[in-house]
Amino acid sequence: MLKTVLLLLCAMLSFSARAQAASVADIKIDIPFQKFVLTNGLTLIVHEDHKAPIVAVKLWYHVGSKDEKPGKTGFAHLFEHLLFTGSEHLRNTGDQRAFFEVMEGIGATDMNGTTDADRTDYYETVPVHALDVALWIESDRMGHFLGAMDQARLDGQRGVVQNEKRQGENQPYGRAWEMITKGMAPPGHPYSWTVIGSMEDLNAASLDDVRAWFKTYYGAANAVLVLAGDINAETALRKTEQYFGAIPSGPPVARFEKWIPSVAGTRRQKLEERVPQARLYKVWNIPPYGEIENHQLELARDMIANGENSRLYKRLVYEEQIATDVSAFVEAREISGLFTMTVTARPGADLRKVEAAIDEEMRRFLADGPMEKELARVKAEKLAGFVRATERIGGYDGKANLLAMGETFRADPGYYRTMLKHFREATVKEIQNAARKWLTDDVYILEIRPRLEYGTNSTTVERVKLPTPGAPPEIQFPTLQRATLSNGLKLVLAERHTTPMVSFSLQVDAGFAADQFAIPGTARLATEMLKEGTSRRTVRQINEELALLGASISTESGLDSCSVNLSALTATLAPALELYADVLLHPSFPESEFRRLQKQRIAGIRQEKVEPLDTALRVFPALLYGREHAYANPLTGSGTETSVAKLTPADAQNFHRTWFKPDNATLIIVGDVTLEGIASKLEKLFGKWKGGSVPKKNLATVERQKTVSVYLLDRPGSIQSVILAGHVAPPKSDRDDVALEVMNTVLGNTATSRLNMNLREGKHWSYGALSVFWAARGQQPFIVYAPVQTDKTRESLLELDKELRDIRGARPITAEELKNAQAYRTLRLPGSWETISAIANSLSELVSCALKDDYFTTYPQKVRNVSLHDLANVATNALRPDSLVWVVVGDRAKIESGLRELAWSDIQFIDADGNRLDARCH
Repeated sequence: MLKTVLLLLCAMLSFSARAQAASVADIKIDIPFQKFVLTNGLTLIVHEDHKAPIVAVKLWYHVGSKDEKPGKTGFAHLFEHLLFTGSEHLRNTGDQRAFFEVMEGIGATDMNGTTDADRTDYYETVPVHALDVALWIESDRMGHFLGAMDQARLDGQRGVVQNEKRQGENQPYGRAWEMITKGMAPPGHPYSWTVIGSMEDLNAASLDDVRAWFKTYYGAANAVLVLAGDINAETALRKTEQYFGAIPSGPPVARFEKWIPSVAGTRRQKLEERVPQARLYKVWNIPPYGEIENHQLELARDMIANGENSRLYKRLVYEEQIATDVSAFVEAREISGLFTMTVTARPGADLRKVEAAIDEEMRRFLADGPMEKELARVKAEKLAGFVRATERIGGYDGKANLLAMGETFRADPGYYRTMLKHFREATVKEIQNAARKWLTDDVYILEIRPRLEYGTNSTTVERVKLPTPGAPPEIQFPTLQRATLSNGLKLVLAERHTTPMVSFSLQVDAGFAADQFAIPGTARLATEMLKEGTSRRTVRQINEELALLGASISTESGLDSCSVNLSALTATLAPALELYADVLLHPSFPESEFRRLQKQRIAGIRQEKVEPLDTALRVFPALLYGREHAYANPLTGSGTETSVAKLTPADAQNFHRTWFKPDNATLIIVGDVTLEGIASKLEKLFGKWKGGSVPKKNLATVERQKTVSVYLLDRPGSIQSVILAGHVAPPKSDRDDVALEVMNTVLGNTATSRLNMNLREGKHWSYGALSVFWAARGQQPFIVYAPVQTDKTRESLLELDKELRDIRGARPITAEELKNAQAYRTLRLPGSWETISAIANSLSELVSCALKDDYFTTYPQKVRNVSLHDLANVATNALRPDSLVWVVVGDRAKIESGLRELAWSDIQFIDADGNRLDARCH
């Protein structure tokens, strides 16, 4: 009997739920409207509702915080505040009284403005007899605002907004939204900053910003006006044309399209605040406003965590009582949305237990999907809520807002019908699929925990002066071991057993200098092609095997050498070495991969030719060495567009055949192996690689120029001039190289060097200036580099020239400068050799520049032995201001006259490939 009664009761309840859901689902929801577009592009939407003698005025501008730029954040919201301070014909009080006193005087209600990431809206509901007043004010703000704008009202509203920001952040959990915003999108994404912006950016907002924002975004064609209420379409159109018809449309506005950022796994942050309860936020990026999955996820949200009937609320608040609040919301933004879940733990409850329960419920929902009765419930709640919201014509979220939203984001005021259709027709399976797709491990998690209160102890630390450092540790570079395989391949090993990995770098004596026997750009492209496929493996197979082995293969090219590098784990060393040998010995140079890299290289060259520093580095070598020298090609090693376009896979194959020979190469090994253990493996893999002769590169000694030369490369519109100056210097292997390094440390190789302190810290003309000896087996290029503001180009050349002359005698290096430079060059060595790759890089320089094996072991003492006399000698001998080649990349129209005033030499004009131009070309 009891069983029968229970079954009957369940049936009655089930029938009741179905009946209730069916009755709600049968509700007819319609918001009739008429749409007009004025001649100036303003969109008008009219909805008639005669239940009360009022009209809602809703004006949406299609601009929000996502239209800002980094460094200019918070401006959309600040501007919204400014628009309430009056216009050219509205009484100009400089504050918001100008608007609200009038509105309150005519009996307006629901009057405000809001800004979000995608739009800014202004609204008021007015008695029908006072509609003209509202339209007059809104049209005056749209068409006649700038004349009323001044610094005082900008400063006033800036302060108001900054206090609004402080007020929000001063609330419990007030910093959460800023952290979530930054956590959910990468820097530069339009949603990577908050609507209210940063204090620094608000402080920087200027009157020019105000004017530019208004002119760009507040034109008629970028706005939607909704009039809803006791008005007919004919009257609404007539009044709108009367008040708004003469306002200019404004310029076209650039729009972002759908752009859903990825969190790339699970990203977690923790924060302690003065709050009584811990709180957990879990946030996912989801599709934007209007997409069907967004609406399906809204229904999922309601079942999982929204309201007392949701799964998480029942479990966490009612049953386990480990939380006091559970909520979730879907933010349906224009180019991507957010699904945010917020759970506040009960005081004293373990937040880890709360999160574990959330994760368990989420897994169950994703695995099993929702139940039919859950879906029926949330559909009924959704439709009922929609009916209640649309009873109002105005305010923040009434019918007028719904029509404006559909028009702005979907070009359809009636888009709400599609939304309702999505809600009504959503199935259990569709909702489960949407949740599986978007509510995954690609999630941002924020924990806010009650702040622990700490105290302090008394201290005896002396703050008058810095502590004296103790004795520095002994600097040790690993002992080098050498061997030679039967085919002449030289091995250099530095053991390092602290990490179970090994680095291999095959250094081939070729580099960009080898391009003198080939088409410029061959060395770099041919070396890159080695990992694009072999006779046994495609590039995809190579990459897959490397991933499985936890290994990586990379290539590099420099002035004197090409290198192919392997980083491998000791545990998978054998198969990784076999793959490495295959790449080195059996490259196939597949046509399809070659053409892909060729296109990328040509595109890269085009980028170099518009990037000022790369442009200068492209033309500089030929000016220093002459076009016949091995070092004459661009320092980027990329060649020219014309030369690279001529290359074929056969050219790359020929380069490999010509230069990649065991007796022309050195294999550098650093890591968790011994020479005895690795040599036999390498003999087996590389022993059959045959040697042979290679061409002799032209590294002939070049004389410095007798006089200064100045080259100008025109870059119209450039707001900076990039200055390069230099000449040839002794090779890296020169006996005075260490003294040269110490001298250059003082001149231009550190943040406190003379060049940087002059142009950056002293004059503030540059972000940074430096000088470098570009390590080479032949004569090194000595280069001074300084990007400077355009109007200080001539003055910067004079300062750079002065510093080079001063260090040679007028202002020689002091004992204090020598002491600091010696400390800098020695005390940092232990840290600079911390990793296996760092040691390998030093050995690569040792091999490519033909340095002695004891170079790095004796280096610290050599630095300590450098004297002021040594520095004076190398500065005098190595630095030759009267032989400098100057290359300036900048706006010729703004800097040429200043360069001519220097009267150092005739200015020669060149293009981005170093070709001379007629001086008359402009």
